[in-house]
Amino acid sequence: VQLVESGGGWVQPGGSLRLSCAASGFTFSSNAMSWYRQAPGKERELVASITRSGTTTNYADSVKGRFTISRDNAKNTVYLQMNSLRPEDTAVYYCRAVIYVNYWGQGTQVTVDT
Repeated sequence: VQLVESGGGWVQPGGSLRLSCAASGFTFSSNAMSWYRQAPGKERELVASITRSGTTTNYADSVKGRFTISRDNAKNTVYLQMNSLRPEDTAVYYCRAVIYVNYWGQGTQVTVDT
């Protein structure tokens, strides 16, 4: 199982970023996927999740209305569109899959700052 995140970077408050997580080594379309984030000195927290088909999504209250999770099962990729970014969104963002055990990507840094 391999999860590779990309798309992070530096952005000013109010800006947007789109994260991608390319998955391999398992049947992507058979697994729900999720995005987590971890800020310095804080625990890793769930940001958003999406079901296998993509028909159902869930979000942390702190990102509702600003972030959108989606997936393309043909490309084995899950996305996180982040709009109206705030400094408190600064964190390393991780992709997660559960196939009997947790699998995590290496993470991608998102920095929201002036």
